[in-house]
Amino acid sequence: MVQGLVLCALLTAAGFSLAQLPALANNGISPLVIALLLGIVAGNTPLADKLRDAGPGLKFSTSRLLRGGIVLFGLSLTMQQITALGPMVLVLDVLVITTVLITGYFIGTRVLGMDRETTLLTSAGSAICGAAAVLATESLIRSRPAAASMAVATVVLFGTLAMLVYPLLYPLIGMQESLFGIYIGATIHEVAQVIAAGEAVGPEALTNAVIVKLVRVMMLVPFLLIVGRLWLRSQAASTDGANVGASLAVPWFAFGFMAMVVFNSFIELPASLHHSLVLAGQLALTMAMAALGFNTRLSTLRDLGLRPFILALTLFVLLVSGGWLASTLLVG
Repeated sequence: MVQGLVLCALLTAAGFSLAQLPALANNGISPLVIALLLGIVAGNTPLADKLRDAGPGLKFSTSRLLRGGIVLFGLSLTMQQITALGPMVLVLDVLVITTVLITGYFIGTRVLGMDRETTLLTSAGSAICGAAAVLATESLIRSRPAAASMAVATVVLFGTLAMLVYPLLYPLIGMQESLFGIYIGATIHEVAQVIAAGEAVGPEALTNAVIVKLVRVMMLVPFLLIVGRLWLRSQAASTDGANVGASLAVPWFAFGFMAMVVFNSFIELPASLHHSLVLAGQLALTMAMAALGFNTRLSTLRDLGLRPFILALTLFVLLVSGGWLASTLLVG
């Protein structure tokens, strides 16, 4: 146990340190992504063979620490933020998430012939909240580490591209700054990427973008409940009813996440305590990402090929074009 936790802690410390470099910080590259990449590098060196006792600690990081981090992530939200922009923002987020998930799953499994796990994780990362959605979904469906790593890679690539492209689009498409902020929040992958794109446009865009994005993050809870039930049903069907007696593993961490949102909405913690809890959540998620990367083998990633990136590119185009149309019609 200790060996694996120390390994994840070292990779996490390195991730947070490297994330402070201007070249990475200015491009919205989070410590989670860096820790994942460092974990993949470390896991594909002779070091992996020497750390034979790391397994329990790695498993603890990708299960308990991951879920605890998602719970603490709820302290970044309040109910007041969610209701500030009105009901149509909720409708917009639900429409975007539903469209991306259904389209992504159909294209991935039917058109590109991808496996269901990689397709679902890639679609969830694009639709909801990037790496956090990938990790939460992976924890629910218990997918292969390589599938989750590939999904995170697509989120990083196209989320970063969106972060750079959206400020260039702003003067070209004739949206008001406030509406463009809603568009950013409804369609860009990661919270950090949303903040970077919003800041590049203006203060009003930044405020609306963050609120709309956080509403999308909250949609992770009903998504996990619905997908968990559908996944269980599909697993039973694929085995001719052999698993029909199996029960859904209730994602308690999703309810914990919601509880933290409600708590944060009505109880004001001391600033230092609140910051420490949010930081603890970020550290837990980063350690989970490091463990996920360490368990990923490059040979397995190569077997997945280019199809996940093709799927993510398709969803990126859908988010940019369809998100613009939906934002204009529903909120504009």
